[in-house]
Amino acid sequence: MTNVDLAQRAGISAPPCLRRVRALEQAGYIKGYHAQLDPATLGFTVTVFAHVGLNSQAEADLSGFEGLVKEWPEVRECHMLAGETDFLLKIVAKDWDAYQKFVTEKLTAAPKVANVKSALGIRSAKSLPGVPIAVDGDKPAQPPLVVPAE
Repeated sequence: MTNVDLAQRAGISAPPCLRRVRALEQAGYIKGYHAQLDPATLGFTVTVFAHVGLNSQAEADLSGFEGLVKEWPEVRECHMLAGETDFLLKIVAKDWDAYQKFVTEKLTAAPKVANVKSALGIRSAKSLPGVPIAVDGDKPAQPPLVVPAE
């Protein structure tokens, strides 16, 4: 959406709208912008959710694993969890063989990895970015940031 379109939807002119967007970016509410790509169209036909257990939960080992994950482009999301599983990874691959190669050569070979349980994604019924902020007449409980009007 262009700044002009956003300003029209917000009921303000473009310059103050852009200042407000910049203020939200600087305050950390807006972390970035992206295009939503279709993995299958790009040849990534396999999505796997891997539950990873480490044999140590020392902060240095957890951070070390997170550092490795950041280097692996196949891993699209990494979440540290409380409970049985230490990390949940969302991994995309061209096919099942590519995923298996990733698991054997990178994931299970990584230091401190004790176990990996893979769950193959069948289909996705919902995938939304961001958080559920009320718009178009809905009444939010509290706006995340009030930027002074111009």
